[in-house]
Order: sequence, then C-alpha cells, then structure tokens
Amino acid sequence: MSIRRIDVGPRMSQIVIHNNTVYLAGQVGAPGESVAAQTKAILAEIDALLAKAGTDKTKILQAIIWLDDMSTFAEMNSVWDGWVPQGNTPARATGEAKLAAPEYKVEIIVTAAA
Repeated sequence: MSIRRIDVGPRMSQIVIHNNTVYLAGQVGAPGESVAAQTKAILAEIDALLAKAGTDKTKILQAIIWLDDMSTFAEMNSVWDGWVPQGNTPARATGEAKLAAPEYKVEIIVTAAA
C-alpha cells in the first residue's frame, strides 16, 4: 500500500492519496469575505488540488461542509449548485460548527476517486 502526499506542511498535507482515493484537507476562503465569496474561492482551490492529484470534481465521492451559521445554507448552496457537476453529485453532509477563526464562514472537506 503506497501513500502519496502532496503539498506537505508541518501540520498537515493538502492532499493525501492512498490506493485510488484522494483526500483533501479542509479548505477555507479569504477571512472576512462573504459566504458566497468564500465558497467560490474554496471550490476553485478544490478544483486546483484535485487537478494536482490527477482527478477532478466529477470523481468526488464525498463532501463535508461546515458553516459557521446554518442561516447561510442557501447562500453557500447557490454557489455549490452552480459548481457541482450534475449527474456526478457526491454524498454530502452540511453542519454548523465553530471554525478555526471567526473570519472563516465556510470549510469544505472532499474525498475523491483518483
């Protein structure tokens, strides 16, 4: 079993690939931006990270989304729905959580097939 890590840092790797599964670290947008702006930035970063891993959003298996306030669920979904590939939507969960800093409003964690 091989494990490949990409963009390795002292605390975490942005990408870990094991067998044919790609795990991304949780992604956040620019602190203080709106939920929509943070979501757009996060999804662009997910696209870039998946490309580095040799895959794309059509192969996302699961997405876990954390919002700092569930009242912004529709705002986040308005961006998500325009990005997620219809016919290839992943399993998904969305919950409310206190994020790493109050300026972060959204965090998205993705697992994809290679």
